Amino acid sequence: MPRSPGLCAVILAAGESTRMGTDKALLSWPPAAAGSSATGQTFLSAAIRAFKSFSEMVIVVAGKNESNVAPVAYASGASVVRNPAPERGQFSSLQTGLQAVLNYGRDAAMITLVDRPPANASTLQTLYSAFVDASNEIWAVVPEHNGKHGHPFLIAREMIEAFLRASASANANDIEHQHQEHIQYVVVDDPVVTLNIDTPQDYAALLSTASPQ
Repeated sequence: MPRSPGLCAVILAAGESTRMGTDKALLSWPPAAAGSSATGQTFLSAAIRAFKSFSEMVIVVAGKNESNVAPVAYASGASVVRNPAPERGQFSSLQTGLQAVLNYGRDAAMITLVDRPPANASTLQTLYSAFVDASNEIWAVVPEHNGKHGHPFLIAREMIEAFLRASASANANDIEHQHQEHIQYVVVDDPVVTLNIDTPQDYAALLSTASPQ
């Protein structure tokens, strides 16, 4: 029987972006056409906009950069929660976001990192449809491209609780592997799902291959 999830999107944006040298959440995206002014959008605002069509609400997990990302999040219609100790690692931010999902009365989540452009709308629709149509034995739907698993991934209440029971020093992949029989991998034709933009060189390479808006 198909699910009717109260789905909440969670964008993890609490990293310090040390290698990038500037907050990755605020990198301009999409690129502007030659001779045009900047689009005024960012990785963060683009992700919020993309997720709104598939979720009841969007939560942005911030860290020490809260004062920088909160105005963008609020202007885009998202909520913000702060990881009080982002130095514990990315998994602690995931737990912060998932606890907020439950606090808001939702029981499913679509999760992504902020260090990349959002997945294509068709990719999000494919993942969402797979999640909604999955049996109750499936706790997570994860995209796969060229043999690599990526983001966003969707999780049901059972996987949310498994993540929250784990230590803050745990790794999401390790928790998923412990429940491998409850995960459905969905092959998508969208390289963005496995992309990581960590350095200025990564960002420059992305801009050089992207279609301007």
